[in-house]
Amino acid sequence: MKKILLATTALVATAGFAAAEVKISGAAEMGIVDGDHLATAGFHTDVGVTFTLSGEADNGLTFGSAIALEDGGSANGTTSISTTDGSDDYTVWIAYGGAKLSMGDTDGAFDWAMKEVGIGGSIADDHTTHAGFNFNSGLDGTFDGQIARFDYSFDAFSFAISAEIDDSGTFDPVWGIGFKYSGELAGLDLGVGLGYQSVDLGVDVEVIGISVDTTFDNGLQAIVNYSETDVGGTTVDHWGLGVGYTMNALTLSANYGEYSGPGFTNNGFGIAANYDLGGGLEVQFGYGSSDADIPLAVFGLGDGRFGGVAGDNDSYSFGLAMSF
Repeated sequence: MKKILLATTALVATAGFAAAEVKISGAAEMGIVDGDHLATAGFHTDVGVTFTLSGEADNGLTFGSAIALEDGGSANGTTSISTTDGSDDYTVWIAYGGAKLSMGDTDGAFDWAMKEVGIGGSIADDHTTHAGFNFNSGLDGTFDGQIARFDYSFDAFSFAISAEIDDSGTFDPVWGIGFKYSGELAGLDLGVGLGYQSVDLGVDVEVIGISVDTTFDNGLQAIVNYSETDVGGTTVDHWGLGVGYTMNALTLSANYGEYSGPGFTNNGFGIAANYDLGGGLEVQFGYGSSDADIPLAVFGLGDGRFGGVAGDNDSYSFGLAMSF
């Protein structure tokens, strides 16, 4: 998810029974983009603001909400203003100790548990929008995208359950469960995630996946994930690998992913180079390359759909990312 920039401010109000805080943060991007999907190179701008609200009750319950607004200009001169179509992200939550209940445009338990292989950033997300990349959305968005997720953390372990309801009452909810481990093993920072989702839409639909990530003392980072989606007995597998290296202000990364199913294989790779100028300003370069066997491979449901244009396709972007 791209960052947004503008300003950061905090308003703090206290009363005898509770404390509340409102924060405003943001990010912006400017640069140039090009690729086989565009007629010619063009300018890219993107601006967004995030409002983060939080509070604490007398009994120790914490609560809050996050609202993200974004306004982006595309390379072909059109403008996408999310505030006009109700598609802005928002989440409301309440928590106590290690337990938390979130509702709204939040991740299902599958996505919550899985780690994506993209490292670093690019203003047009070229390194993570190739035909082999998996955002691990699973079955999120099968219905209206309104998800309820309960998660609980204890020591290095966390688990979550989630549901997304069909408002029409036609189908059963999408159910999900996920597990995560984050700790140190043999001197390495290690993360492991395992997620599962299912729904009955007249045919059984399910997705299961696992991811592993680690960071080394020398600045190297590695992420690998695998998932399997089954729709009525037809299965598509995906695997992805990402590596990154950070030295002082410079971050370099590369990732590769591949979908394979009946009669097709879609794959791609992405690279990113970032240089941190300090103060929230970063130079970003991104490149993505795709190779798809079929014109459009659509499999899965909701946000878990994936696709690619037939043949070899490339894209790149270069510019500045700002955060406040």
